[in-house]
Amino acid sequence: GTPAPVFPTRHLVVTGLYRYVRNPMYVAVVSAILGQGLIFGNVTLLEYGGLVWLFFHLFVLAYEEPTLESSFGSEYKSFCAEVPRWIPRFTPWRSHPGA
Repeated sequence: GTPAPVFPTRHLVVTGLYRYVRNPMYVAVVSAILGQGLIFGNVTLLEYGGLVWLFFHLFVLAYEEPTLESSFGSEYKSFCAEVPRWIPRFTPWRSHPGA
């Protein structure tokens, strides 16, 4: 979906990377920061990555998930029951049998 109020999302996005993890963009950002910290052996980058993840986690819990649940109801609850928030699934989730 998009956070732009001019173009609100009309349908819950459950395709692409969202079939594996609910927050693929946040996972990618944190992975890039932590990966650089590991490659460069930079503890400060690792700490920064932890803080960025904590901010994302709190934002998702306090704003994104309640907003999506109020917008998409049981469809979002079903999605949450099957797709993890942070650690990607090994196999893609299929919202409809045979999809």
